Amino acid sequence: MADSLHLLDKPEGWTSHDVVARMRTVLGERRVGHAGTLDPFASGLLLVGEGRATGILGCLGLLPKRYHARALLGVTTDTQDRTGKVLGRSTDIPRREDIAGALDSFRGALRQRPPLYSAVKVRGERLYEAARRGVEVEREHRPIQVYALELLHAEPPEVVLDVTVSRGTYVRTLAHDLGETLGCGAHLTELRRTASGPFTVDRALSCDRDQKHGREVFRERSLAPEDALAFLPRVRLTEDEAARLRHGQAPVFDPARVEPSNGTWPLPPGAAGWPLSLLGPDGPLLGIAHASEEQTSGLTTRLLRVLADG
Repeated sequence: MADSLHLLDKPEGWTSHDVVARMRTVLGERRVGHAGTLDPFASGLLLVGEGRATGILGCLGLLPKRYHARALLGVTTDTQDRTGKVLGRSTDIPRREDIAGALDSFRGALRQRPPLYSAVKVRGERLYEAARRGVEVEREHRPIQVYALELLHAEPPEVVLDVTVSRGTYVRTLAHDLGETLGCGAHLTELRRTASGPFTVDRALSCDRDQKHGREVFRERSLAPEDALAFLPRVRLTEDEAARLRHGQAPVFDPARVEPSNGTWPLPPGAAGWPLSLLGPDGPLLGIAHASEEQTSGLTTRLLRVLADG
């Protein structure tokens, strides 16, 4: 068994669960999961954890995500993308300069209402389940952040966007809302995730069966958990602290021992803060914790995950 993070390039038409199922077969490991779901019609970077690396997926899910998105103005669908039923059409397509100007209102801190066809739960039921029954559930707007939004190409009615957003942002809803702002409607026709924090799709391997990549290839290109979390601040534990951690005891240490991360990434709205990586004396990741408060005895922590063997 390996404890590794894999960078996968999800093909169009696959669900994120399809990727996980494929990797379970290829790796011969049942403990496989992913961070940051991609819709079936979308492609691009999917972070997949194997073994104990599944324990770091929650941290990875906090990272901002970058997309290449193509939208068609003048047509709205019930799913807000090309897979849905057409609800309306308009021939009143705006000019390029009007489109560029409208993008100004879609940058920064926003509130977004999840689409009807999404996995968000309301009163215990997924929205897409209610939508398939023909029931429209009241959806509350949620805070999101659009860190960057650039118009790459515009030959109306088609526009191409480069967008970086926080966790929980629906890019197809951004396209839909842009169409509403322009007065012509719009839907997403193509979506490709190009990055998640420091991880980029050009470093990813395809999980398509036609590529015939085997277990050895995937593991050669994988990352150890401590390397995958290099974007977090870290603390190197002593032998005694590591032994106590293995029994579930959160460490207390001098704040001066915290080593800075190798980069700074914005947190999604509502997140409490970036956790700390807890490394063993010889380097491997043993656990993840939130710094709690500084006391006379040192900086206390609250364990989020213990990856070390007990």
